[in-house]
Amino acid sequence: MLAEPELLRGAQRPRLFTAPPAFQSSAGQEAVELAAHAGLDLMPWQQHVLDVGLRERDDGQWAAFECAVNLPRQNGKGGVIEARELAGLFLLGERLIIHSAHEFKTSRVAFQRIQSLILGCPDLRKRVKRTLNNTTETSITLVTGQQLQFIARSGGSGRGWTGDCNILDEAMILGDDAMGALMPTMSAVENPQLWYFGSAGIGHQSVQLARLRRRALAALEAGEADPSLAYFEWSVNPHLDECPPGCTEHDGADDPASWAKANPSLGYLITPEFVRNERASLGASGIFERERLGVGVYPSDEADTWQVIGEDAWRALAAADSTPSDPVAFAIDMTPERSHAAIAVAGEWRGGTHVEVVDHRPGTGWILERARELHERWQPRCWVIDAAGPAGSLIADLEEALGVEVVQTKGRDVAAACGQFYDAVTEQTLSHLDQAPLAAALAGAQKRTLGDAWAWARRIVSVDISPLVAATLAKWGLGVEVEDEGAPNLW
Repeated sequence: MLAEPELLRGAQRPRLFTAPPAFQSSAGQEAVELAAHAGLDLMPWQQHVLDVGLRERDDGQWAAFECAVNLPRQNGKGGVIEARELAGLFLLGERLIIHSAHEFKTSRVAFQRIQSLILGCPDLRKRVKRTLNNTTETSITLVTGQQLQFIARSGGSGRGWTGDCNILDEAMILGDDAMGALMPTMSAVENPQLWYFGSAGIGHQSVQLARLRRRALAALEAGEADPSLAYFEWSVNPHLDECPPGCTEHDGADDPASWAKANPSLGYLITPEFVRNERASLGASGIFERERLGVGVYPSDEADTWQVIGEDAWRALAAADSTPSDPVAFAIDMTPERSHAAIAVAGEWRGGTHVEVVDHRPGTGWILERARELHERWQPRCWVIDAAGPAGSLIADLEEALGVEVVQTKGRDVAAACGQFYDAVTEQTLSHLDQAPLAAALAGAQKRTLGDAWAWARRIVSVDISPLVAATLAKWGLGVEVEDEGAPNLW
């Protein structure tokens, strides 16, 4: 039985966690005490992050060269940042600490917060030589010459600086260019450390965060710790489309226990009542899952592309004169957040099957009118939609618009469709036009387990795979039994 939401407290330990196993001591407790002296009282989860991140080996080096904190917004990651920066300045003797964010306005807010902490504590204020907050420099300098600099990554500032500690806020917007500018500068530092702070991945912009997350997941899967990475992620494991009612393996967005799992500051900084209202306001847009439950979209590494079907095998099936012939089947799919949708067609061609993306656009408002046009022109044998997928909400309106019954797939049908599509590629009985949306979807597609079979993964790739899912269902629709007009709908 679930606890009453009002009594919930956020989980103080992350769902995904890995850290180097070998360490001699930790400066975390001293950092926590210093923060408290400056008026910053840290929650247990924040203290845990500092304890792990500031662990030292017996040679005095940091046990974790990189520390990544991935959790939903407004949970207090700023407190961890401030405590780490205070420790770097007043405990650890770091000569230069660089705090960067994607935009300068975020860095400026961080500067104002820690400036208030330092100047509000007499013991720390007397060690400050100057603070600058102008158009050319935002920094805090101690009488010892130590500095805390605040910059924006988007402007390219800070390139070539050699920081003992680098704080990278808004890590979900962090790519190879920024890392390429930063990493070489740290090679000359005796004991450098990188800290990443961000929320759930948002697709192609989250390159570095995705890379760190893959390392953490690989370590957890292998049952071993990453030798140089401390990774903390508060998130949920969301339900899949095919989850049966009452599934306990995955987390539901409406379950207060899920809110607590993904938000360590629930009951401290965030109230269950606010989360409940937030859920009602955002609805099924997918934003609640990303922003409050930590369900992100992470790009695959370049080496991980074309995992299911090889690029050479796919390109070899491209035919410029490929075109479907009657009978044809159409299918519709869309992304979970309903940001894009695709219509695909499949038909016979030269003893095999032709698949083609007929339309692929942002949003969903265009689908019914376009489907009506295609139906009048082609009179297809059927329209197919995965009833458990995001496009399932269109079924009733589509049937009314077209005057036909939509074929609705079940879990076993989706698995069969994926298997048939894969077999057609390997047996070279499928042709296509080498369209970019379909190729991009295949390049980033991965498998998800579906019983004893598999289906295309919707949530673990950054690319929009709706063109691929639509093409797969359209091909399957060529072979499915379709009731005659006027017969009862068995689907």
